[in-house]
Amino acid sequence: MPFLPMTEKNRREMLKTIGVEKFEDLLKSIPEKQRFKGKMNLPDPLSEYEVTRLLQEMATRNLHAGTHACFLGGGAYDHFIPAAVGHVISRPEFYTSYTPYQPEVSQGNLQSIYEYQTMIAELTGMDAANASMYDGASALAEAALLIQSQTGRESILISKTVHPFYRKVVSTYCHRAGIVLKELEMTNGVTDLDVLCRMVDSKTAGVLIQHPNFFGFLEEVEQIEQTIHAAGGLFGVSVDPISLGILKPPGEYGADVATGEGQALGNPLSFGGPYVGIFTVKKQFLRRLPGRLVGVTQDVDGKRGFVLTLQTREQHIRREKATSSICTNEQLCALASAVYLALMGKSGLPRVAELCLQKAHYLARGITKLQGFQLLSAKPFFKEFAVRCPIPVKRILQTMRKHRIFAGIDLGRFDLGLKNMLLVAVTEKRTRQEIDQYLDVLRKCLN
Repeated sequence: MPFLPMTEKNRREMLKTIGVEKFEDLLKSIPEKQRFKGKMNLPDPLSEYEVTRLLQEMATRNLHAGTHACFLGGGAYDHFIPAAVGHVISRPEFYTSYTPYQPEVSQGNLQSIYEYQTMIAELTGMDAANASMYDGASALAEAALLIQSQTGRESILISKTVHPFYRKVVSTYCHRAGIVLKELEMTNGVTDLDVLCRMVDSKTAGVLIQHPNFFGFLEEVEQIEQTIHAAGGLFGVSVDPISLGILKPPGEYGADVATGEGQALGNPLSFGGPYVGIFTVKKQFLRRLPGRLVGVTQDVDGKRGFVLTLQTREQHIRREKATSSICTNEQLCALASAVYLALMGKSGLPRVAELCLQKAHYLARGITKLQGFQLLSAKPFFKEFAVRCPIPVKRILQTMRKHRIFAGIDLGRFDLGLKNMLLVAVTEKRTRQEIDQYLDVLRKCLN
């Protein structure tokens, strides 16, 4: 249907209806000097169909993981998402619900949270998992608050091998809470254990690490756990949930708080969000858990029902007793993760993790055979690795993009002192053909 412009008669009638003579009367509260006097640079009006065509044409200019082979990582990964995930979360009873403010009439929503919590707790080997946090960064920051409030000590150590963005969020939380945050230096892409031993003292509330860390390497989690617990502190870790398909879960190496980014579990890249923060604890820290905890019970008729067992946030209890001020519930994203885990099962998730591991090592071996390319470290890694390049990383990224490949992340953009280094991630979606093409184009970049 074509656009029908408003007539002068209709305009006058509308202004008369709202009690003014001319449009400028509506602007009296805006100072004259603040008003726009020029002519709006707007295109001619279009019909709905024409607008749709225009937006579709503009959208085709975007480069994304659907058009390019994606080797990007750094906290957001291009994993396969079964079609059933989108089907389930699109059901109106889930898609339109926000949060169980009236839990007695939100049984379906509560059950989905309960199922998510159960699977995440089993995956991490921890005693309890809460309803979803904002993302992996804020989940780790909440872990810092829990660790300090539990111990009453003044400082927390965080490794420089933790994602730079995560460290910034943790720093912001700690600054506001009056917590002294100290950074642990790294050696060869992993936490320097000698530095850790020197920095831990009676004022240390705990230590935060990432495993696998920002560079994809595996940390010496058992030694870190022994060191911090011997000093009376607590151990917090941020994990990649996909890695837990083959790696020892944090509950088995003594973590007190285990967090992570759940995007890899059935959630798309989505330009960086919304994502889902994983947060789990050992049983003795249950009452310091931020957010909500859903439990199962029986009603007066003996039927199974779900309840909000714990909600220690400031909207529900006295502010001075709240463990956190986190409010928004990322439940739809958490539901996607629950559906993904249910579909993958105990055999599917290890298979996904194994494919990531094998394909990443295949690409890493191929890259190191090229002249001048060298891995940051010989340490074990999972699906992500950092490689030192003999030519500018910017040149590699630009050349790769011309061949419809997102080659990785330039580590020079972070506060790590690493120049000409590329962070590469390989998920189960990357094919042998895509990986071999990556190597071929990289070889051409040397010429």
